[in-house]
Amino acid sequence: MIRAKHNKLIYLFFKIYTKILLRKYFHKINLIGNFVDNKLPVILICNHISWWDGFWIMYLNMNLLHREFYFMMLEDQLVKYKYFKYVGAFSVKRKSRSVFETLKYTTELLKNSKNMVLIFPQGKIQSMHKEEFHFEKGIEYILKETIGKVQILFVANFVDYFSEKKPIVNIYLKEFEVGDSQMKEIENGYNEFYRSCIKNQILLEH
Repeated sequence: MIRAKHNKLIYLFFKIYTKILLRKYFHKINLIGNFVDNKLPVILICNHISWWDGFWIMYLNMNLLHREFYFMMLEDQLVKYKYFKYVGAFSVKRKSRSVFETLKYTTELLKNSKNMVLIFPQGKIQSMHKEEFHFEKGIEYILKETIGKVQILFVANFVDYFSEKKPIVNIYLKEFEVGDSQMKEIENGYNEFYRSCIKNQILLEH
C-alpha cells in the first residue's frame, strides 16, 4: 500500500493549479447546500463521473471545508502518477490482502479533526444520470469504525452548459445525520439525496 505524504509546496501548487484549470475550462462552479462545521473529521461521499471530480472537490474544500484533503486511488494509477501522493492520495489494490490495510489507514486518517477523506462509493466512473448507487463493502468497514466520530457529507456533481460556451458545474451537498445509522440507511440516504439533486438540476433555467 502507498500512503499519502502531504508536501506543503506541492499541495500549494496543486491548489493554484486547480484554480487555474477550473477558471479556464468552466464558466462557473456553484456550491448548493449547507455545511455546518462541527470541528470533526469529514467523510465526503461523492458520485464519480469524470477525471475532473478531484479538482471539483478540491475547490469545495478550499472554499468551504478547509480540511487536509485525502483520497483513495487505485494502486496502479497512483504508481503511474506518483505525485498525487503528495496532495493526499493513498492506494487501494482490489482483491488483495492489502485492502484491509488501506481501510485501516483510512480510519486512522479520520481520527484527526483536520482531515477529510473523499470516497467514491461505487468505486468506478459512472454516468451522472445513474440514479442508484450500491456502496462497496469496504465503505461499510470505514463507516462502522468511524460512525459518530465524523461528519458525513453527501456530495453530487452535475454539469450542464445551458446557454454558455463553457460548462457550469453544480456541486450539491448535504450533511447526513449520523446517529446510529447502519450501512444500508446511509446508502439509501445517499440515493434519496442524489435523486433529489437530479430533480433540482432538471428544473434549473439559465
